[in-house]
Amino acid sequence: MEYFCLFSTLFATLLGSTMFDQQPEDVYQAKIFRAENGKTIPYRLYLPEHLEPSKKYPLVLFFHGAGERGTNNTGQLRWGLKPLYTYLKSHHVDAIVLAPQCPTQQQWVDTPWGEPSHTMPEQPTEAMSLSIKLLKSTIEKLPVDTNRVYVTGLSMGGFGAWDIVQRLPEMFAAAMPVCGGGDTAQARQFKNVPVWAFHGSKDTVVMPKRSRDMVKAINAAGGHAKLTEFPVGHDSWKPAYGEKAHWDWLFEQKKK
Repeated sequence: MEYFCLFSTLFATLLGSTMFDQQPEDVYQAKIFRAENGKTIPYRLYLPEHLEPSKKYPLVLFFHGAGERGTNNTGQLRWGLKPLYTYLKSHHVDAIVLAPQCPTQQQWVDTPWGEPSHTMPEQPTEAMSLSIKLLKSTIEKLPVDTNRVYVTGLSMGGFGAWDIVQRLPEMFAAAMPVCGGGDTAQARQFKNVPVWAFHGSKDTVVMPKRSRDMVKAINAAGGHAKLTEFPVGHDSWKPAYGEKAHWDWLFEQKKK
């Protein structure tokens, strides 16, 4: 335990070190995705430094929170993407990262965040629909390992992570939703998708029961889900994305 704590401290220190002082806007390329119907969504793309077409790379789809919405294609860089980049570089992990940006007046999932439960809408929101098309297009065009496609997101993006797996369970090898919530009636969709959820036990924005209920329902349906709660409020993404062990787990997952 002492060695683990020491390593975690060193990793946290590394996040702020000058060794990896590049800002997210410097390493995540700004792009615009245009669907066949003309609708567009801004997104950021991270590629391994030496992308080899003959190799296959894991892909992480990242959904930002409500405060990062807009059209500037920079808001989604605020939380999560810097520790992910630091992890990739410090542990020599080559991966592709997609981070779309949700427009200001939209949500990844059309549901109130403060409610104790919700039913998954029959149709995805426009932002989610475009993100799904972006993901599929990226898989078609880049050398993605389709056995290692992951999704994570925080707050509003945590709802997005739950939602997209409920709609496309065959697409993902694992999910890491942070302080979000899903539709417990759809828990069976996660039977073959390992989940590690994170939440703040003192969260007053999104009830901790949202993650607790989903994990309980998934395991009752024969899936494999676990939950880690931190003694914090809504900003549980800071410890969730700041621990090496969490990223280790994600990248270890593969479709069976």
